[in-house]
Amino acid sequence: MSTTAMRTPAKVQTLRANDIDTGDKAGGSQTHLARAVTLHLAGKREEALKQLQRAIAANEASAEIYRAMGHIQFELGNFDEAAKSYRILAQVKPQYAMGWFNLAVCLERAGVWEDAAQAFHRACTLDANYLDAHLGLGVCHLRQEDPKSALFSFNRCLELNPSHQEAMFGKAVALQSLAHPDEASEIYQKILERNPDSEESLSNLILIGMAKEDFDMVREYSEHLLELKPESTVALEGLASWACAAGEHALTAKFCTLLVNAVPGHFEGWFNLGLAYQKAGNHEKAAEIYSRAIRIQPQEAQLYVNLGISQQELGDWKQAREAYEQALKLQPNSPTAQWNLALVLEKQQELSEADAVYTKLLAGNPEWEDARFRIGYVRLQMGDYKGSAEAFESCLEKRKNWPEAQLNAGLAYWKMGDMKQARVAFEKILSMDPASVEALRGLAGIALQCGETTEALRLHHELIQKGHRTPELLYNTGLLLQKTEEHTEAARFYREALDASPEFPEALLNLGIALKALGEEEEARSHWRRALKAKPELANGYFE
Repeated sequence: MSTTAMRTPAKVQTLRANDIDTGDKAGGSQTHLARAVTLHLAGKREEALKQLQRAIAANEASAEIYRAMGHIQFELGNFDEAAKSYRILAQVKPQYAMGWFNLAVCLERAGVWEDAAQAFHRACTLDANYLDAHLGLGVCHLRQEDPKSALFSFNRCLELNPSHQEAMFGKAVALQSLAHPDEASEIYQKILERNPDSEESLSNLILIGMAKEDFDMVREYSEHLLELKPESTVALEGLASWACAAGEHALTAKFCTLLVNAVPGHFEGWFNLGLAYQKAGNHEKAAEIYSRAIRIQPQEAQLYVNLGISQQELGDWKQAREAYEQALKLQPNSPTAQWNLALVLEKQQELSEADAVYTKLLAGNPEWEDARFRIGYVRLQMGDYKGSAEAFESCLEKRKNWPEAQLNAGLAYWKMGDMKQARVAFEKILSMDPASVEALRGLAGIALQCGETTEALRLHHELIQKGHRTPELLYNTGLLLQKTEEHTEAARFYREALDASPEFPEALLNLGIALKALGEEEEARSHWRRALKAKPELANGYFE
């Protein structure tokens, strides 16, 4: 079985959109503009905007009118309308860098990142030292997932002002996105020296720590961020990751619980909470949490795999099977789901179905050698001894020194009646491990079945010397001794078998035979009576 690692959905924190630049200080002489300014000063923005619209209706609009309209519309949060006004301004005054800048800010606020980037770029082209335009362009590049271009823009900002904190942060974000975590960390730490409470820098340092699996770093910055912002999902995720890495399952569950309490729809929080309970061995609680997570994200195949594992641990084979089958509907070639489903099918004695699932798993994942082994074992249970032997031989081609595969191959050959191949298999095990009790038992069984009394007796004695004194082995040793007419020794082994299993009917019967041969007929009859009482069918053939 297998389960999955902690999940962290938080994104790299990026810069906030720039505030609009009111820039141009040139005053207008038009009556409409003057009235609009007066109304704006009185806090009457809507009336001021209407006054400017009257100027347009009267064909008295100027660049100043459109700039004023854009400014008021931006203040009112009408970014689309403000963008229209600034776009007209840019057409009227195409060399006016601040007009392009303000158009870009409106587009940025509206989330139209490509158009915003073009407008910022135009402002930078018109005024190479326009720091805020370079900053805005860098932000747009980050939003467009172009960190390389963003880095160029932020570096230009820092050439103009080396201590500009937003540009420093933007550069760190770009470096982090470009997989330069150490350089990014250094910049975030410089920002924290000036502003110890920079939540964005702390958040990104946490993410860098998790990516590097530097959980001491994760814990340090997560605890700091949590002090500033107790509901911070990044901080709670960081502390959950740290606790998970430390094997502190109770702490992991604690932080994940805080996370889902703060954000009830936080899928990763529920997933990791279930994982924490699963790793702690609380499979009942884990199954409950995974079921809750499924309601949030029912198309996540790994959820059903983990749910199946917990249900399997609880012995609920039916529910485990349903979970794995659902996982395979969502992700048909999931090797973990296939493996665990096949194990459950074995447990349910659905052996042919288990064989089919293992075979499919192996076809897509030849490296899963254990699936090859399970195929052999399932076929052995089904009585497909030829198919079983072939599967185990295939295992041995991949890994020559695999005692379990060699042993089961021997058993399959034995069941097929191929004593020669079975003997070869068991002898190979002994060459790898001379103390192998299983191989000795196999060879002893073959010798016994083939009527090789002397060899069988030798192997039985060797097993007994190694401490393998099961009632069956002791009984068989007694039988072999009886065949060689060593009745006293045979009786001793029968008695020892009966000490371990007092109601062993065959041992009672044959002890009676040995005692009769030794002249102890009364005691022999006593053991025969006990044998018939324990197993009446032993009377069959008595009168033949």
